[in-house]
This record gives sequence, C-alpha cells and structure tokens, in this order.
Amino acid sequence: MIKVLFVCHGNICRSAAAEMILRQMAEKEHVDILVDSAATTAEEIGNDLYPPMKKAMQRRNMRCDPHRAKKTKSEDYNSFDRIVAMDFENLDDLMALYGGDPCGKISLLMNWTGQKDREVSDPWYTRRFDACLDDLEAGCESLLQDIKKEVSGL
Repeated sequence: MIKVLFVCHGNICRSAAAEMILRQMAEKEHVDILVDSAATTAEEIGNDLYPPMKKAMQRRNMRCDPHRAKKTKSEDYNSFDRIVAMDFENLDDLMALYGGDPCGKISLLMNWTGQKDREVSDPWYTRRFDACLDDLEAGCESLLQDIKKEVSGL
C-alpha cells in the first residue's frame, strides 16, 4: 500500500483538502492507498478544516471528512512513500526537519502535473479557495495516476 503525506503551513487549508480529495479519488477508482496530511508549524494544531475551504469544497460536492490539524514529525519521513508539499517554504521546512531527502520522497504537488516548481498558492492569504481547489484536484489526479501505474507494475 502506498502511503502519501500532504504538507502545508497550518494543515487547515491546502494539505487537509488535498488529503480529502485524494482519498475520495482513490476510493472512486478502487485504489488502496493511505492518505494523511500535516503542517510544518504548530499554529493550527487541533483545528478543523478552515471554514472558507470547507465551503468551497462543499460547493463542489466534495466530502469534508472530520479533521484535526497536526504537525509533521521527523519519523514521518520513514512512514510515508510520498511526501507532497504545497510550496517552497514547506519544502525548506521539510528538508530541515527530515534532515534532507535521501530517498527522493519529497515533491511539490504541482510537479506531478508537469508544472515544475509551481506552488499551490495559500488561500489563507489569497482568498482564492476555488483556484486552490483547481490546483489540488489537478495535482491529486496526476499523483493518483502515477500511484496506479506503480501498484499495477507499469
């Protein structure tokens, strides 16, 4: 089973939504994966999905699972097969926390779409929740296709 960890600053917008989106996509396509999310900071620990993100997801008929923000820890590096960051600051934080990326597990979400080095903008600041969801859906779809290839041996 492939294990994916999405990471962003607070784990209440981008990474939490990506977790829910990929889980639903995988369920729909009957792909057995474990999906989780975490923050690089402790600012939002215990908080649910940010209400404006939840509303944007609900407008798209996406399921919003119960959520409690948590912070990633160094042992997560060994527990997950793919660790997917939303922006460059997240990448830097992960490299510092994990002591680098010796196994090549860490990536930016939009890299999976072929948009190299493109960040998913933080809707906490931009207020562009629908644009963020567009990116998350595209990134999760591309990531899921890659996972399907891996599990089928292609």
